[in-house]
Amino acid sequence: MTDSKHTVNFTTPRKFIKTFKKDCKETFFPDDPFGKFRHDKPLQKIKKTIQYFIPIFEWLPRYNLHLFRYDVLAGITITSLAIPQGISYAKLADLPPIIGLYSSFVPPLIYTVFGSSNNLAVGTVAACSLLMHETLGAVVSSKDDPTLYLHLIYTSTFFTGIFQTALGFCRLGILVDFLSHSTITGFMGGTAIIISLQQMKGILGLKNFTTRTDVVRVIQAIFHNRNEWKWQSFVAGLVFLCFLQVARYVRQRKPNLFWVSAISPMAVVAVGCLYAYLGHGEQHGIAIVGDLKKGLNPSSIHYLNFDSRYLPATIRAGVVTGLISMVEGIAIGRSFAIIKNEQIDGNKEMIAYGFMNIIGSLTSCYLTTGPFSKTAVNVNSGCKTPMANVVQGFCMMLTLLFLAPIFSYTPLVALAAIIMSAMLGLINYEEMYHLYKVDKFDFAICMAAFFGVSFGSMDIGLLLSVGLSLLRALLYVARPAACKLGRLPNTSLYRDTEQYPETMSLEGILVLQLGSPVYFANCSYIRERDQTLVRLFVFALCLYICMHACIQC
Repeated sequence: MTDSKHTVNFTTPRKFIKTFKKDCKETFFPDDPFGKFRHDKPLQKIKKTIQYFIPIFEWLPRYNLHLFRYDVLAGITITSLAIPQGISYAKLADLPPIIGLYSSFVPPLIYTVFGSSNNLAVGTVAACSLLMHETLGAVVSSKDDPTLYLHLIYTSTFFTGIFQTALGFCRLGILVDFLSHSTITGFMGGTAIIISLQQMKGILGLKNFTTRTDVVRVIQAIFHNRNEWKWQSFVAGLVFLCFLQVARYVRQRKPNLFWVSAISPMAVVAVGCLYAYLGHGEQHGIAIVGDLKKGLNPSSIHYLNFDSRYLPATIRAGVVTGLISMVEGIAIGRSFAIIKNEQIDGNKEMIAYGFMNIIGSLTSCYLTTGPFSKTAVNVNSGCKTPMANVVQGFCMMLTLLFLAPIFSYTPLVALAAIIMSAMLGLINYEEMYHLYKVDKFDFAICMAAFFGVSFGSMDIGLLLSVGLSLLRALLYVARPAACKLGRLPNTSLYRDTEQYPETMSLEGILVLQLGSPVYFANCSYIRERDQTLVRLFVFALCLYICMHACIQC
């Protein structure tokens, strides 16, 4: 009869369906969003469900005049930055400048309703503007057929919104994690390089330029068209750029003077407009933006183009720019939320971005997200709630109704200087060096994105970097680290014997720790490695026994 104390009782294995449901819940609903009010009354459940999906109903009842004073100041401040940036980034995407102003009116209002961040300021971004131009410009020339090109921009923005909304509703924020911090650092640095070089067209007053974005082609175009260089434009651009960099330096040295950097782009535009108007800048080689019509966003529903000839390009542009803008916006929102000890919901943010891009594409806007520069200014201005975006939208509405024609005299060289100054702040040398010191593989991923974007294209840089990131993840699970553990003296803790030489091994027992769960891709490797360690352990044990026997003899 078997002694009961030597038997092992196993519980009944869980059914596949139960295990699968638990895994899905852990993957897609780790925060258990409805668990907080699962036992509430039906009306309370409905109320809290609406508040969960539409955050404005959660914070608006608690809103008061004290908070509004801070949000008004922040909204006016970010509007002063949104006007020059909107015009600049629209030109970067080769769009009519008025489209950039439209994009800072409707989307911020939509984000206020559905967004979960108190800090994020909505607007256009340089990287996605250039990426849209690069992707769609390969199909339709913005010079030869500007109307069709604009319609494709609206269509790709519509697909961006559909893609982001679908990810949010399906709670697929896990996909964002595949774009690592090192990938984003390298991508933004490479993008900053190529965008800065492209601004030499405006700084030098060139009329002919390349449509390619890689460093080699851009430099070739600059020197190939050197007969078009205009010293007046270069001097003005250099003055504007120096002023913007000094303003940035003042903000870094004295954070309380953040408003100096915030209003500096508007100051550049104002001075540039006065110079172009009073000094007849066009006669001296200073090109201007041109006609800007007054009025609010016209409908663009009938401009969406789903022609099969252009559909692959618009879907590709929408998905790629949607993913990049979403990662950037969520990362920036989380960063400032951590600083203020707040929390944002990534899936809600995806839905908010998706809705504002869908509605934006129907109201003559192109892709928007939460850019770092505007968000930083918004936080430094003392914003308290998303109401700052409503103030921005209201101020932009007044600009579109009454002030838009004034900005038609904005010199292109001023816009080029604003973009170049913003891009220089995106090249994070310190972070790249930190990656090199801490983790060489992460540094390689960063450099793959940086040089891929700089000397190839944005797509190539992203594919190289993401590919290396996935390779690293596969290597970690397919070739997990294994270490021998020993007990620390006078404790019950076990640590790696190589890292802690003072640990003591248990006589006749080998304790191994694996860096990954065992599954089909690494089982053979683990078995071979364990057998090697066991053989070494047995050899060392035999050697120890022999030496001990010799000593006894």
